[in-house]
Amino acid sequence: MTTFRLSPAVADAFPDTLIAVVIATGVRGREAWPATAAAQEDLEQRLAAGTWAPADESDPRIEAWHTAYRSFGTNPRRVRPSVDALGRRLAKKGSLPRINPAVDSYNAVSVRHGLPAGAFDLDRVTGDVEIRYADGSETFTPLGEPDTAETPKPGEVIYTDTTDVLTRHWNHRDAHRPRVTEDSTHVAFVLETLHATRDGHLVKTAASELQDLLTGHSTQSTVHCLGPAHLQVTA
Repeated sequence: MTTFRLSPAVADAFPDTLIAVVIATGVRGREAWPATAAAQEDLEQRLAAGTWAPADESDPRIEAWHTAYRSFGTNPRRVRPSVDALGRRLAKKGSLPRINPAVDSYNAVSVRHGLPAGAFDLDRVTGDVEIRYADGSETFTPLGEPDTAETPKPGEVIYTDTTDVLTRHWNHRDAHRPRVTEDSTHVAFVLETLHATRDGHLVKTAASELQDLLTGHSTQSTVHCLGPAHLQVTA
């Protein structure tokens, strides 16, 4: 069992935060996930036809994250929220990256709804997960750079476990250790908004869509909601 915890300080600073934590067990990442492939292709085809475009920084969903980043000293045009970076990549290249089925699933849901999303292999996570302000003593090893060590600046919002940082700048980049691969079987997905009053329905819809993509490729999935009214969930 892993507890996900939102620190009171972060909750006070961002009182309309809502984070859906989708826990999947028995994930089978080495088989084909046709519904995920179809979801990716649908977005790419709609983009090419001009009937849909990913949210950009003028969209309120993205703008809110830019404002949050600036509040803890991060320049969001140099270090972009994950959904912003993914949407820009899609708009430029016309296609979404193909990583593995689980990652491709949350990427498709993320860009469709304009919500930051990420995932952790819970078998690689140590202890509980907390979303809190960094104090400057933590270490972070970026995804794909196992020999690199960074130190988040004090005041930066991070995801962290009992070993080190899982995600920098709240949702800019994941760490290497808890990365989700084809062999990950116990996965926590997160979908986030800073404006639950306005976009909470999107988070719930996105979580449901992600569960649909997981259906048939996992033993079970459950959704838990984290926010100022519920500072921790255990799954």
